[in-house]
Amino acid sequence: MTAIRVKICGVTTVDDVRLAVECGADAIGLNFYPKSPRYVAPQQAAPLLRALPPFVDAVGVFVGLKTRQVCALAYQLGLRNVQCFADIEDVEDSFPFQRIAAFRVKDRTSFDEIERYLAKCRTVGTMPGAVLVDAHVEGQLGGTGKIAPWELLADFRPDVPLILAGGLTPENVAKAIRAVQPYAVDVASGVECAPGRKDPDKVRRFIENARNAT
Repeated sequence: MTAIRVKICGVTTVDDVRLAVECGADAIGLNFYPKSPRYVAPQQAAPLLRALPPFVDAVGVFVGLKTRQVCALAYQLGLRNVQCFADIEDVEDSFPFQRIAAFRVKDRTSFDEIERYLAKCRTVGTMPGAVLVDAHVEGQLGGTGKIAPWELLADFRPDVPLILAGGLTPENVAKAIRAVQPYAVDVASGVECAPGRKDPDKVRRFIENARNAT
Protein backbone atom coordinates (compact mmCIF):
# COMPACT_ATOMS: atom_id res chain seq x y z
CA MET A 1 0.00 0.00 0.00
CA THR A 2 1.27 3.48 -0.83
CA ALA A 3 1.82 6.05 1.89
CA ILE A 4 -1.46 7.20 3.41
CA ARG A 5 -2.51 10.81 2.95
CA VAL A 6 -4.07 12.76 5.82
CA LYS A 7 -6.55 15.63 5.67
CA ILE A 8 -7.35 17.63 8.80
CA CYS A 9 -10.80 19.04 8.11
CA GLY A 10 -12.86 21.77 9.69
CA VAL A 11 -9.90 24.05 10.38
CA THR A 12 -11.00 27.55 11.41
CA THR A 13 -7.91 29.38 12.70
CA VAL A 14 -4.44 30.23 11.44
CA ASP A 15 -2.94 28.53 14.49
CA ASP A 16 -4.71 25.28 13.64
CA VAL A 17 -3.57 25.51 10.02
CA ARG A 18 0.01 25.81 11.25
CA LEU A 19 -0.53 22.98 13.73
CA ALA A 20 -1.77 20.63 11.00
CA VAL A 21 1.17 21.53 8.78
CA GLU A 22 3.74 21.10 11.56
CA CYS A 23 2.31 17.68 12.40
CA GLY A 24 2.64 16.56 8.78
CA ALA A 25 -0.85 16.86 7.29
CA ASP A 26 -1.08 16.62 3.51
CA ALA A 27 -4.19 18.79 3.36
CA ILE A 28 -6.57 20.89 5.41
CA GLY A 29 -10.28 21.30 4.88
CA LEU A 30 -12.14 24.60 5.08
CA ASN A 31 -15.88 24.17 5.61
CA PHE A 32 -17.97 26.73 3.75
CA TYR A 33 -21.32 25.27 4.85
CA PRO A 34 -23.01 27.95 7.02
CA LYS A 35 -24.83 25.42 9.22
CA SER A 36 -21.61 23.68 10.24
CA PRO A 37 -20.05 24.45 13.66
CA ARG A 38 -16.77 24.58 11.70
CA TYR A 39 -18.02 27.17 9.23
CA VAL A 40 -15.55 29.59 7.70
CA ALA A 41 -17.03 32.47 5.71
CA PRO A 42 -15.37 32.87 2.29
CA GLN A 43 -14.18 36.37 3.20
CA GLN A 44 -12.41 34.91 6.27
CA ALA A 45 -10.51 32.25 4.34
CA ALA A 46 -7.58 34.28 3.00
CA PRO A 47 -5.48 34.35 6.21
CA LEU A 48 -5.90 30.59 6.61
CA LEU A 49 -4.90 29.92 3.02
CA ARG A 50 -1.91 32.26 3.26
CA ALA A 51 -0.63 30.23 6.21
CA LEU A 52 -0.21 27.13 4.03
CA PRO A 53 3.29 26.40 2.71
CA PRO A 54 3.88 24.95 -0.77
CA PHE A 55 2.87 21.31 -1.29
CA VAL A 56 0.16 21.30 1.41
CA ASP A 57 -3.30 21.46 -0.16
CA ALA A 58 -6.46 23.24 0.91
CA VAL A 59 -9.81 21.62 0.19
CA GLY A 60 -12.97 23.70 0.13
CA VAL A 61 -15.97 21.81 1.54
CA PHE A 62 -19.32 22.88 0.08
CA VAL A 63 -22.92 21.74 0.63
CA GLY A 64 -25.98 22.40 -1.51
CA LEU A 65 -24.26 24.28 -4.32
CA LYS A 66 -24.09 23.34 -7.99
CA THR A 67 -20.72 22.60 -9.57
CA ARG A 68 -20.70 25.92 -11.39
CA GLN A 69 -21.19 27.84 -8.13
CA VAL A 70 -18.54 25.79 -6.35
CA CYS A 71 -16.01 26.39 -9.12
CA ALA A 72 -16.71 30.12 -9.07
CA LEU A 73 -15.99 30.28 -5.34
CA ALA A 74 -12.93 28.07 -5.68
CA TYR A 75 -11.57 30.43 -8.35
CA GLN A 76 -12.15 33.48 -6.13
CA LEU A 77 -10.43 31.83 -3.17
CA GLY A 78 -7.55 30.29 -5.10
CA LEU A 79 -8.50 26.70 -4.19
CA ARG A 80 -7.48 23.75 -6.30
CA ASN A 81 -9.58 21.09 -4.56
CA VAL A 82 -13.32 21.09 -3.82
CA GLN A 83 -15.43 18.60 -1.87
CA CYS A 84 -19.19 18.30 -2.32
CA PHE A 85 -21.87 15.71 -1.68
CA ALA A 86 -22.39 13.89 -4.96
CA ASP A 87 -25.43 14.75 -7.04
CA ILE A 88 -26.11 12.43 -9.97
CA GLU A 89 -28.04 15.26 -11.65
CA ASP A 90 -24.97 17.50 -11.53
CA VAL A 91 -21.86 15.93 -13.05
CA GLU A 92 -20.68 19.08 -14.81
CA ASP A 93 -16.93 19.23 -15.39
CA SER A 94 -15.12 20.91 -12.49
CA PHE A 95 -11.76 21.25 -14.27
CA PRO A 96 -9.30 22.78 -13.38
CA PHE A 97 -10.55 22.06 -9.87
CA GLN A 98 -10.21 18.54 -8.47
CA ARG A 99 -13.62 17.38 -7.25
CA ILE A 100 -13.97 15.07 -4.26
CA ALA A 101 -17.41 13.47 -4.41
CA ALA A 102 -18.68 12.75 -0.89
CA PHE A 103 -21.16 10.01 0.06
CA ARG A 104 -22.72 8.86 3.33
CA VAL A 105 -22.59 5.09 3.59
CA LYS A 106 -25.43 3.39 5.45
CA ASP A 107 -25.40 -0.15 4.02
CA ARG A 108 -24.47 -2.02 0.84
CA THR A 109 -27.14 -0.19 -1.15
CA SER A 110 -25.06 2.96 -0.67
CA PHE A 111 -22.44 1.43 -2.97
CA ASP A 112 -25.05 1.20 -5.73
CA GLU A 113 -25.53 4.96 -5.44
CA ILE A 114 -21.79 5.54 -5.70
CA GLU A 115 -21.47 3.25 -8.70
CA ARG A 116 -24.39 4.93 -10.49
CA TYR A 117 -22.80 8.31 -9.93
CA LEU A 118 -19.40 7.15 -11.19
CA ALA A 119 -21.00 5.46 -14.19
CA LYS A 120 -22.69 8.71 -15.21
CA CYS A 121 -19.47 10.66 -14.68
CA ARG A 122 -17.63 8.09 -16.78
CA THR A 123 -20.17 8.40 -19.58
CA VAL A 124 -19.72 12.15 -19.89
CA GLY A 125 -15.99 12.17 -19.12
CA THR A 126 -16.11 14.11 -15.85
CA MET A 127 -14.77 11.64 -13.30
CA PRO A 128 -14.13 13.01 -9.80
CA GLY A 129 -10.60 13.07 -8.47
CA ALA A 130 -11.67 10.90 -5.53
CA VAL A 131 -14.65 9.51 -3.63
CA LEU A 132 -15.00 10.29 0.07
CA VAL A 133 -17.10 7.96 2.22
CA ASP A 134 -18.53 9.10 5.55
CA ALA A 135 -20.92 7.63 8.09
CA HIS A 136 -24.65 8.05 7.52
CA VAL A 137 -26.36 10.03 10.27
CA GLU A 138 -29.92 11.09 9.51
CA GLY A 139 -30.23 14.85 9.18
CA GLN A 140 -26.50 15.54 9.56
CA LEU A 141 -23.86 16.10 6.90
CA GLY A 142 -20.44 15.09 8.20
CA GLY A 143 -18.49 15.94 11.33
CA THR A 144 -20.73 13.69 13.42
CA GLY A 145 -18.07 11.49 15.00
CA LYS A 146 -19.96 8.35 13.97
CA ILE A 147 -17.81 5.57 12.52
CA ALA A 148 -18.34 4.58 8.90
CA PRO A 149 -19.02 0.85 8.30
CA TRP A 150 -15.45 -0.38 7.78
CA GLU A 151 -16.54 -4.00 7.38
CA LEU A 152 -18.57 -3.04 4.31
CA LEU A 153 -15.88 -0.80 2.90
CA ALA A 154 -13.13 -3.41 3.17
CA ASP A 155 -13.92 -4.85 -0.26
CA PHE A 156 -15.12 -1.65 -1.92
CA ARG A 157 -12.80 -0.58 -4.73
CA PRO A 158 -14.08 2.28 -6.88
CA ASP A 159 -11.93 3.14 -9.87
CA VAL A 160 -10.91 6.47 -8.30
CA PRO A 161 -9.03 7.04 -5.03
CA LEU A 162 -11.05 6.33 -1.87
CA ILE A 163 -10.94 8.74 1.08
CA LEU A 164 -12.19 7.40 4.41
CA ALA A 165 -13.95 9.70 6.87
CA GLY A 166 -16.41 9.18 9.71
CA GLY A 167 -15.59 8.74 13.38
CA LEU A 168 -11.83 8.51 12.98
CA THR A 169 -9.69 9.22 16.04
CA PRO A 170 -6.04 8.80 17.04
CA GLU A 171 -7.04 5.56 18.74
CA ASN A 172 -8.77 3.89 15.79
CA VAL A 173 -7.23 5.37 12.64
CA ALA A 174 -4.58 2.65 12.23
CA LYS A 175 -7.22 -0.08 12.53
CA ALA A 176 -9.42 1.72 10.01
CA ILE A 177 -6.57 2.00 7.52
CA ARG A 178 -5.70 -1.67 7.87
CA ALA A 179 -9.36 -2.64 7.34
CA VAL A 180 -10.24 -0.37 4.42
CA GLN A 181 -6.87 0.45 2.84
CA PRO A 182 -7.95 3.87 1.61
CA TYR A 183 -5.96 6.38 -0.40
CA ALA A 184 -6.42 8.94 2.39
CA VAL A 185 -8.12 9.56 5.72
CA ASP A 186 -10.11 12.63 6.67
CA VAL A 187 -10.76 13.76 10.25
CA ALA A 188 -12.55 16.69 11.87
CA SER A 189 -14.25 16.05 15.23
CA GLY A 190 -11.86 13.23 16.15
CA VAL A 191 -8.95 15.64 16.70
CA GLU A 192 -10.83 18.48 18.41
CA CYS A 193 -11.12 19.89 21.90
CA ALA A 194 -14.23 21.80 20.73
CA PRO A 195 -15.99 22.14 17.36
CA GLY A 196 -13.60 23.95 15.04
CA ARG A 197 -10.75 23.95 17.56
CA LYS A 198 -8.05 21.33 17.08
CA ASP A 199 -6.31 19.59 19.98
CA PRO A 200 -2.53 19.61 19.35
CA ASP A 201 -1.91 16.24 20.97
CA LYS A 202 -4.78 14.57 19.10
CA VAL A 203 -3.67 16.00 15.75
CA ARG A 204 -0.09 14.88 16.33
CA ARG A 205 -1.08 11.37 17.43
CA PHE A 206 -3.64 10.97 14.64
CA ILE A 207 -1.13 11.73 11.90
CA GLU A 208 1.59 9.67 13.57
CA ASN A 209 -0.70 6.65 13.97
CA ALA A 210 -1.97 6.97 10.41
CA ARG A 211 1.56 7.07 9.03
CA ASN A 212 2.59 4.03 11.08
CA ALA A 213 -0.44 1.90 10.15
CA THR A 214 0.57 -1.35 8.45
